[in-house]
Amino acid sequence: MPGHRGATHQGAGSQGTGHPQAPQPPAVPQPPQAPQPSRGPQPPAVPPSPPAPQSATAPRPPAAPRPPGAPHYPAAPPPPRADPTGAVPLPPPVAPLAPPVEHGAGTGAATLAVLLIGPAGAGKTTVARHWAQRRRVPTAHISLDDVREWVCSGFADPQSGWNEHSEAQYRLARRTCGFAARNFLANGISCIVDDAVFPDRPVVGLGGWKRHVGPGLLPVVLLPGLEVVLERNAKRSGNRRLSDEEVAAIHGRMAGWYGSGLPIIDNSTYDVETTARVLDDVLARAIASPPSW
Repeated sequence: MPGHRGATHQGAGSQGTGHPQAPQPPAVPQPPQAPQPSRGPQPPAVPPSPPAPQSATAPRPPAAPRPPGAPHYPAAPPPPRADPTGAVPLPPPVAPLAPPVEHGAGTGAATLAVLLIGPAGAGKTTVARHWAQRRRVPTAHISLDDVREWVCSGFADPQSGWNEHSEAQYRLARRTCGFAARNFLANGISCIVDDAVFPDRPVVGLGGWKRHVGPGLLPVVLLPGLEVVLERNAKRSGNRRLSDEEVAAIHGRMAGWYGSGLPIIDNSTYDVETTARVLDDVLARAIASPPSW
């Protein structure tokens, strides 16, 4: 009913005073606002995470300019790469290591591997060392007898009898000399090895040297007369000195190199300097026309 609705409205507006309220001005319409979400309990503030580290491939920022007058240190060069052959780069020599050889062109600056063969008392160790010292280019000398005597305790001296122990130590020394020679050659250093190699004994023969050093090995035989060998052997001492019978037997077996095709130098009347010169000439011819062996 209309009267009932009006009374109800009036009673609610008067709040129990019994007097009618004054009319209210009309409300100004407001623009609609977006509904605000309910503000529940807020989580604590999270500190910002540190920046991620840069990868190794990320570009680096440019270096700060160097102040005037500050010392300049060049960057360190990268380390050299390992060579699978074992070669180590060597700087060139500043000056010749020895006076130049005075005879002909000789072997010049060729990188060589030489095997100087001869009986005890032939002077092969002395000549080999002298030849190596007089070359224009770096050259090493390797004496098999010296390498054999690296074994101190338990040394199997061949003078006491050739047996399985002395043969094993000889093979070990030859293999060690061959490894050293290949290492020198890989680094551009020539080498000369001296040994008493027999033509009629495969164990102490050329085959082992060719296998351990390589096919480019140049063998040369140093073979003076028996009287000269006996005289030189008498001046030796220690286990390097042999009996006259042993020297004669070794010298006789070395004579088997005649007719083998290897170059032979009879240095019976030569001193060390002359023998080294002749050796260099023989090697120069061997380079041009390698002997077949």
